[in-house]
Amino acid sequence: MKALLCRRYGPPGDLVVDEIAVPTPGAGEVLVAVKAAGVNFPDALIIENKYQIKAQPPFSPGGELAGIVAKVGAGVTRVRPGQAVIGFTGWGAFAEMALVPEERLVAMPEGMPFEIAGSFLMTYGTSFHALVDRAELLDGETVLVLGAAGGIGLACVEIAKAMGAKVIAAASSAGKLAVCREHGADETIDYGREDLRSRIKEITGGRGVDVVCDPVGAALAEPALRSMAWRGRYLVLGFAGGEIPRLPLNLPLLKGCSIVGVFWGDLLQREPAQAAADLEQLATLWHQGRIRPHIWQRFPLERAAEAIAALVERRVVGKAVIVPAGLG
Repeated sequence: MKALLCRRYGPPGDLVVDEIAVPTPGAGEVLVAVKAAGVNFPDALIIENKYQIKAQPPFSPGGELAGIVAKVGAGVTRVRPGQAVIGFTGWGAFAEMALVPEERLVAMPEGMPFEIAGSFLMTYGTSFHALVDRAELLDGETVLVLGAAGGIGLACVEIAKAMGAKVIAAASSAGKLAVCREHGADETIDYGREDLRSRIKEITGGRGVDVVCDPVGAALAEPALRSMAWRGRYLVLGFAGGEIPRLPLNLPLLKGCSIVGVFWGDLLQREPAQAAADLEQLATLWHQGRIRPHIWQRFPLERAAEAIAALVERRVVGKAVIVPAGLG
């Protein structure tokens, strides 16, 4: 089978596509024929050994997939050969076949296309966990989404809107913000040319925002934290800006607000029942048309490294998806 391989840590340009042996599922493992695999920021970090989850070369990146169960190992009871599934892999999804532990697989929602299902778990699962489980977002609250045109960002915009919030989308260009408006944003901030704090103050009448969804970090974090309302919740979703910010801890004290960490991958391991319940609710929202994942571009496996590079270069709006050749 073909797979995208990281033979040594480095940038996307160092990745190669090669033929490797089809793996055999061991006890508790499932072999999945990959139909689609979403590209996420952790994919860019893990190939450079900068992610909290470590993979030893050689390995295939790719943290989520949708596909068809090909074989099951001993003791597997939750899925069966021929079943359509979506899964969280950590790495290994950018290949024609992937091994996935049984507990990291769920049945694919009926009627959902593979390209949507394969790019659904990490962004929508993370965003739902952030806004519902961690922030306990209330109808009528105001949510600021940083990096709002990315995969996590657009998912946060849609989910917050579906929950009745007023959504302020912040991104780096007018074109990206146009997509955010199409997905439900009420207000927008172009932080490539506008001052973030001034615009938040203008939009909220000086009150501030109840919830911040921050998958970016870096220089945007402190002005966003300074723009929070009383009892606000600042959701730490990642550091796509490339820098982990050092925030003044007097700000949460003065504002009575919380800084809340969000790590959906660990939720899946520690609280699988909660993660499964979240995904059921997300599937319902999708069937109702209240969330509409935005596929920016589809890439064959041979161009998977190009897709990761596009993500690093901030060109992806929504999600890029890898579709292995010959698997539809």
